[in-house]
Amino acid sequence: MNYISTRGAGIGERHTFSDILLGGLAKDGGLYLPNEYPKVSADELARWRTLPYADLAFEILRKFSDDIPDEDLRELTRRTYTAQVYCNVRDEENAAQITPLKTLGVEGGAPLSLLELSNGPTLAFKDMAMQLLGNLFEYTLAKHGQTLNILGATSGDTGSAAEYAMRGKKGIRVFMLSPHKKMSAFQTAQMYSLQDPNIFNIAIEGVFDDCQDIVKAVSNDHAFKAQQKIGTVNSINWARVVAQVVYYFKGYFAATKSNDERVSFTVPSGNFGNVCAGHIARMMGLPVEKLVVATNENDVLDEFFRTGIYRVRKSSETYHTSSPSMDISKASNFERFVFDLLGRDPARVLQLFRDVEEKGGFDLQASGDFARVQEFGFVSGRSSHDDRVDTIRDVFEQYDTMIDTHTADGVKVAREHLQAGIPMIVLETAQPIKFGETIREALEREPERPAAFSGIEDLPQRFVVLANDAERVKAFVAERTR
Repeated sequence: MNYISTRGAGIGERHTFSDILLGGLAKDGGLYLPNEYPKVSADELARWRTLPYADLAFEILRKFSDDIPDEDLRELTRRTYTAQVYCNVRDEENAAQITPLKTLGVEGGAPLSLLELSNGPTLAFKDMAMQLLGNLFEYTLAKHGQTLNILGATSGDTGSAAEYAMRGKKGIRVFMLSPHKKMSAFQTAQMYSLQDPNIFNIAIEGVFDDCQDIVKAVSNDHAFKAQQKIGTVNSINWARVVAQVVYYFKGYFAATKSNDERVSFTVPSGNFGNVCAGHIARMMGLPVEKLVVATNENDVLDEFFRTGIYRVRKSSETYHTSSPSMDISKASNFERFVFDLLGRDPARVLQLFRDVEEKGGFDLQASGDFARVQEFGFVSGRSSHDDRVDTIRDVFEQYDTMIDTHTADGVKVAREHLQAGIPMIVLETAQPIKFGETIREALEREPERPAAFSGIEDLPQRFVVLANDAERVKAFVAERTR
């Protein structure tokens, strides 16, 4: 397996999974992808159907990481995906499944289900990939006698998932940027209450896109990146995306009885990383009918999948919503899909994303390329605050199930794309306690809270506030890595 950049770097060179694991952007500013997607045979699908989650993860990941010995990779997946790590299930009987499928009911002739992805340490789907990433990082660093300084950006859930996965890991420091005062109280407490000496929380005076831009700016400063041994855990990291591919297969097996059936997935989306994993699963041969992209009021992706126009928003045009993890107006993972959409033409991808930087976006409708979107199964929709409140209330009243705000965006949009006879799986993103204010508004009651998180908002918090300035962040990192 060789990896190339969406903008051309690596073509004709050799880049293994381990080579790109600790980095983020390619040297040309593009994102890494395999030179071709591995295909899954009918025999493999049949054999994988009954595997435990850890063994399914091994089978899928080994197709992308042939430079890691099988015995090491199997040990890593079995150490990561355990009922002890993913213990925050609502129904203890399902703990061993890691990602249990909860069927809500049949609507419009289609079974509507939630794939529970938030049973990990931070109650968000980001744990599914981040716990593996922490173990992969530690394994690789120990093997080569190296250290790593992780620089990441979060709109709410990535940060805590990364910090809980990396806390106490040998040879690793985490510097996590988050938008100052723009996360929920629970999300903020999860991150800022950590006192581990290898964890540094940096609140940036701006929005998430500003944090993400700083991470990209530092990644593009190749001298600083090399000197400070900077790596990333944001969804631009290929290992994190491919780890998310696993639960699409697991969800498919749970929703079907045979491998000649098709399913659709709805994915609450801001940065396009989660649904990009679904695209990869489909390209590998998973029988996916539709990939439904659900956005909130920050509807950059919905606009593209409706019109072919990709138009990023300025910080001043980015809404602060009640599904804050999707308050993103520049989808950093979107470039991977565009690369496939354009027939893997790196020169065209490079030009388009130069247009993003210089003109604020691009139009694929005018060029005729947008017509190919249907070949990849993508459709989309958007949700508002009122939609979220109504959906949370409706799902609770109809199905006695409490969902968070982002999952509510997913359910609302999923209902617009149901097809009779085709199971619709909504990817759950977080547990309701993370967004208590909106749950109280919708249901006039407190959200369910796992016992381990009792009183977390009252714990002392450790963080620093910095201006929206990449140089200030670089100086902060340099001072703490001497």
